Amino acid sequence: MSHHPSVIGLDGLAALIGSLSGGGFRVLGPTVRDDAIVYDDIAGVEDLPGGWTDEQDGGRYRLKRRDDNALFGYAVGPHAWKRFLHPPLLRLWRAEPDGAGLKLSAEPEPEERFAFLGVRSCELHAIAIQDKVFLQGPYVDPHYKARREGVFLVAVNCGTAGGTCFCTSMNTGPGVEAGFDLALTEFPGDPHEFLLQPGNDVAALMVGSLPHRPATTADIERAWAVTERTAASMGRHMPADGVRDLLLANLEHKRWDDVAARCLSCGNCTQVCPTCFCTAVSDVNDLSGATERTRRWDSCFSVDFSYIHGGSVRPSPRSRYRQWMTHKLASWKDQFGTSGCVGCGRCITWCPVGIDITEEVRAIRGGAPGGGHGGA
Repeated sequence: MSHHPSVIGLDGLAALIGSLSGGGFRVLGPTVRDDAIVYDDIAGVEDLPGGWTDEQDGGRYRLKRRDDNALFGYAVGPHAWKRFLHPPLLRLWRAEPDGAGLKLSAEPEPEERFAFLGVRSCELHAIAIQDKVFLQGPYVDPHYKARREGVFLVAVNCGTAGGTCFCTSMNTGPGVEAGFDLALTEFPGDPHEFLLQPGNDVAALMVGSLPHRPATTADIERAWAVTERTAASMGRHMPADGVRDLLLANLEHKRWDDVAARCLSCGNCTQVCPTCFCTAVSDVNDLSGATERTRRWDSCFSVDFSYIHGGSVRPSPRSRYRQWMTHKLASWKDQFGTSGCVGCGRCITWCPVGIDITEEVRAIRGGAPGGGHGGA
């Protein structure tokens, strides 16, 4: 079946959302809440952040109005799609007294299927990285597997680069290339249109049921220009070549002391990162004699995370930041064959003191400073 791109308008996008919802999917996409653009349930086009964009820098995130009606005219917010596939809090099982013994009940797997609307290229790469961690190793995470199967991914080619974005450095964007069912490129204005590229036969059939027209060469060239313009306006840059060897050869570099003096060990960077996957498991007993085991997101910035008999393996902020950064950019490659960073810039934006991972690499490399620490 031909996967030739088509062009849809706002009515076509509304029909797409309705088709997904009517097909049994829980449609999730960007919406404005609590002065940020977050991912939540989407009922229609009116729920999308039309006319909004985000200003981002080290330790700074602000929404502001655009001068057009773009629905996807922002970079990325504090949410990553992993919160739906790898939940922040998950009950694993519960044991309750039952006569002379215990009745053990496992948490049922979710029956809902997700449709993600507005997935950026960096986020597609992040989902692929978590797929490798949870599904492609010797141990498969059944909870992630149950949520990941059947996800319908509607990607969007970025028309706006954030102040902390550096996906071009990591070869993860801003244009989507694979791993999607449908890919959108937005042309805000009058008429408000979208180039729609199917990624498979099922998606191509879905496009045929929407109000659409075949894409022209001019439409395709216009979409290509959107991606090229975004690639040329990255807010940050981090040459990825040789970073693994650079960091592993500089474990005693004085720069680790500098960053430790600023780092609060709050763990914000790990919470907003779309690829971090560390968890902790807790058992809680109640007065009835029942026990409940839960799994929650944890962070390598927590002292307790590396605590073993006798004390913490990484007691200082210096050692904890070094662990996070060298794992993300260096030893992650040894474990999973890829960098753990996709260049989304969230860790820079949501760091309360504006620590910039691209600047830390640059400092250890000994290059000229760039970017900045930002402010709160």
